Amino acid sequence: MSRLASHLRRGLWRAVTALTGGLRTAGRLEGTGGRIVVANHSSHGDTAALLAALPADARPVFAAAADYWFDVGWRRVVATRLAGILPVRRGCEGAYEAMLDAVRPALERGHTVIVYPEGTRTEDGSVGRFRSGALRLARDCGVPVVPVAVLGTRALLPKNGRLTPGPLEVRVGEPRDPAATTAADLRDDVLGLLEEGPARPRTSALWRATALLVTSRAGLAVAFAWGLAEAWSWPVMAEMALVLLAAAVPAQVPRWAVGVVAGSVTGVVTHAWAAAHGVRPPLPWTTDRMADAVATDLAGGPAGVVAQALSGIPVKLYAQVAGTTGLDLGALAAWTVVGRGLRMAAVALVVWWLARLLHPWLRRLWGPYLALVVTGFAVALGAIVRGWS
Repeated sequence: MSRLASHLRRGLWRAVTALTGGLRTAGRLEGTGGRIVVANHSSHGDTAALLAALPADARPVFAAAADYWFDVGWRRVVATRLAGILPVRRGCEGAYEAMLDAVRPALERGHTVIVYPEGTRTEDGSVGRFRSGALRLARDCGVPVVPVAVLGTRALLPKNGRLTPGPLEVRVGEPRDPAATTAADLRDDVLGLLEEGPARPRTSALWRATALLVTSRAGLAVAFAWGLAEAWSWPVMAEMALVLLAAAVPAQVPRWAVGVVAGSVTGVVTHAWAAAHGVRPPLPWTTDRMADAVATDLAGGPAGVVAQALSGIPVKLYAQVAGTTGLDLGALAAWTVVGRGLRMAAVALVVWWLARLLHPWLRRLWGPYLALVVTGFAVALGAIVRGWS
C-alpha cells in the first residue's frame, strides 16, 4: 500500500468516525519502520478506529482471517480497498507459518501490522486471553510490539448488533521488546489503558462556551433580552435564540422558550406604548406591503396579532402599528401571549427533538452547524423580504 493510499484511507475513516460520534487519540506511535500493534477486539469498528487514529505514515495493515474476509464479495472489497487486510489462514496446520509469510514482507516495507490477539470479537465486553502469535511474529521479524486499547466501539457496533453513534478513543501504549515480554504482559498493558476510563467524547470549544451560557443564570436574561429586542427592532426573529443557542443543551430549550416569549410580549407592549407616544424605532427588513397586511390584521382589534404566527411578518411591525392605531395594551398583551406562545411552543418542540437527536454531532460540530443555520436563515429572510416587496 502506497503512502498516498494510506493517507486517503485514513482521511476516509476519520470522516466516518467523525460522523459516528467522534474519535480521540491518546499517545502516539514513536519512531518509524515496521512494528506489530496488538489491540483488544470487540467490534468491526475497531478496525475503522485504528485506521483513523494511527498516523498515515505508519501505513497500518491488518492480519485477519482469510476465510471470513475473502469468502464474500463485499467483504473482499472492504478488506482490500478500505481496510488493508492481509489474508491469513486460521485453524489449520501451518497457520503460523502462513501468517509469518503474509506479515514479514509488510513489516520489511515499513508497515505497521495490527493483530487482534484474542482471535475474535468479544460478546460481553471482556478482554479475552491473548494468544502468542503476535509476539512470535515480532520476535521472528525483529520488530517491537505496541499495545493499543480501543474504546467505545462495542457500544458503537456490537457483534451482531446495530450501529449506535457514540464517542471512540484509541490509546497507544509504550512499545515492548518482544524478547522480554509475554502475551499476558501485553494483555495487562491493554487492560491498564482501558482502565484509565471510558471513551471521552470530543466537544467543540464553541459548543462548550454556548452550553455554559445556556445553562447559566444569565442565560434566561439573554433569552428575555433577545425576545424584547426582536419586538423592538432586532432583525433576527426570536425563535432563532433557540436554534442558535438553546439547542446546544436540549434540556434547556423549554426554559429558553419561556424566557423568549416573556421578552417578546414585554417588547410588543412597550414598543406599542412608545409608538403611541410618537417614538418609532427603525424596522429593518420590513416593507410597505407588510405594513398594509398588518393594518388589515389589526383592523378588527388586538386579536389580529395572532396572525403574525403564520404571516412571516416581524412582530415588531405589529407592535408599532398597534401603538399608532391606539389599540388597548392589555388586550394586545393577552393576544400576544397566545400568538407568540403557540408559535414558540411549536418551534421549541421541533428544536428540542432535533437537538436531542443530533446532540452527539452538535457537541463536536457546533461551529459548522452555526454557519449552516446562519446561512439558511439569511437565505430564508431574503426570500421573505422579496416576497413581501
